[in-house]
This record gives sequence, C-alpha cells and structure tokens, in this order.
Amino acid sequence: MPKESKPVNVEDLKKLVRTVPDFPKPGILFYDITTLLKDKTGFAQLIDALAAHYIGRNIDLVLGIEARGFIFGPALAYRLNAGFVPVRKPRKLPAPVARVTYDLEYGSDALEIHVDAIAPGQNVVLVDDLLATGGTMEATVKLVKQLGGSIAGLGFAVELDFLKGRDRFKEYDVFSLLHYDE
Repeated sequence: MPKESKPVNVEDLKKLVRTVPDFPKPGILFYDITTLLKDKTGFAQLIDALAAHYIGRNIDLVLGIEARGFIFGPALAYRLNAGFVPVRKPRKLPAPVARVTYDLEYGSDALEIHVDAIAPGQNVVLVDDLLATGGTMEATVKLVKQLGGSIAGLGFAVELDFLKGRDRFKEYDVFSLLHYDE
C-alpha cells in the first residue's frame, strides 16, 4: 500500500515551470513542464501529490495518454500499486485495438487502446500532463466506456483554467495540481 505523503507547496512547483511566450505560435504562452520534470524533488512531489488524491480508492489501472501521459502514468501507477495502460496514437499498438476519432481545432485525430487493456468494471484513473480544452481526454473517456471501465478520476499536472476544459467532465472527479488563469 502506498505511503501517505506530506502536502505539496503548489507555488514552489509552479516556480519550476518555465513559461515560453509565442510557442507554438504567436500569442500563446506555453507552460513548459520539462524544467519541473528534471528537478528530482519537484517531480517526486508532483507524483506524490497526484497519488495522494487517489490513495484508498482501489485503483486497478492508470491510463496515460500519449505522449506526456507516459511520463506521469507509470510513476502514478507504481505509487498506487496499479497497472499502467498506454493510450496511443493510431498504428502504435500491436494487438487488436478500440479506436476513437475526435475533432481538433485544425482537423481530427484518433486514439487507440488494446481491446483487452481494461476488464469491465475495473477502476481506472486517466492521466495526462495538461487539461486545456479537454478534447483528448474526452476521447480517452469514450475509449474507457467502450471497454466497460469505471472511471475513478481524471488527473492532470497542469490545468489552464481559462479554457474551461473541466466543464466537459462534470460527472467525474477532475484533479489538477497546477492551475493557470491565463
């Protein structure tokens, strides 16, 4: 069973996030978490804080969304004594898959998961680095529902509150550690 951890100072973690103006295009302020990830204390505190939110909820699986969900997902799964399942872009998984196509601002994309990745009724947490508009997470939720999983929560390292992505998930426990209003 994972150990309880002490509360995290969110403002200290925010100081480890680099902001990059005009990336990936003019007018966008990019929150670069690679500077937090390379800080051994900051990364550990982030994972511990995510884990603390889900400890005691009998989580069977943590699903990480490609690509940055692969950073947080396995570490969180380890802390929760759960399995890890990758949710991938098309044609990356070798066995039969379930697929969901979803719309983006500039077109569409798809996500896939092995059809045997989740047994009906398994308790799962979906994790990604960032909650912006919520489109990618919404597609992942659809995949979990297709396979009969029970969603225990949606976890994010960062949430851009001003984009109101959490509004898509009123029926779920949405937990984000670092919040930004602009």
